[in-house]
Amino acid sequence: MADVYTMGVDLGSTASKCIILKNGTETVGSAVIPSGAGTSGPERALAAALASAGLTRSDIAAVTATGYGRESLDGADWSVSELSCHALGAARECPGVMTVIDIGGQDAKVLTLSAEGRLENFIMNDKCAAGTGRFLDVMARVLETEADKLEALDAAAEGIVPISSTCTVFAESEVISQLSRRAPIPDIVAGIHRSVAVRTASLARRAGVHEPVLMTGGVARNGGVVRALERELGVSIGVPPAPQLCGALGAAIYGWNKLNKNKS
Repeated sequence: MADVYTMGVDLGSTASKCIILKNGTETVGSAVIPSGAGTSGPERALAAALASAGLTRSDIAAVTATGYGRESLDGADWSVSELSCHALGAARECPGVMTVIDIGGQDAKVLTLSAEGRLENFIMNDKCAAGTGRFLDVMARVLETEADKLEALDAAAEGIVPISSTCTVFAESEVISQLSRRAPIPDIVAGIHRSVAVRTASLARRAGVHEPVLMTGGVARNGGVVRALERELGVSIGVPPAPQLCGALGAAIYGWNKLNKNKS
């Protein structure tokens, strides 16, 4: 029997993610492009994923789009909510997962799943950039560093400088004020991460936190945020090897399931 390839494309506000599955289980290609919907990012992500798999678009049996810009992807067979796709992807990455915390570029969401991996409840914070990847990007610029270096700075902290504002603009002012007082930068970073954790923990408690807990999205690559959130919630949090690809993975699984359902 010939192999069947399905593609999942997660079009976020700040990044385009793509994954290709063979026969619904094996990842044969993937790509993350730091340009979201409305840019060339989606097409570049598709091209990069196909190249990494050694395939062409005609080899793909089904394309499923998800995420912020899912309706804008030309040629998609299905367009599916990122909530459903994150649930599918998380259940594949961590069988039995009950709570999924996803922090992306401009929003944060907490999903609760059933024992069978079905989405039962969710809470989203998409009205403000505070507590998201964009918030961390802004804070990194104020500190004259890069977002991917924040984790190492956090690890060097000897204390936590409180960053109490829940608004990105006011938090930026707080950080500038702390810098003028010569507060150690690692301690400021630890305070920034705690600020993100406090906001996210509030969302999680509203949704209900049940272990196992999995964190997905680009911010999950920052171990400082993950550790701060573990302290806030008092639980252990798992992180998949490629947390940004969880939604795209779920989309590719969705396509595989649809193809098989249509055959039956």
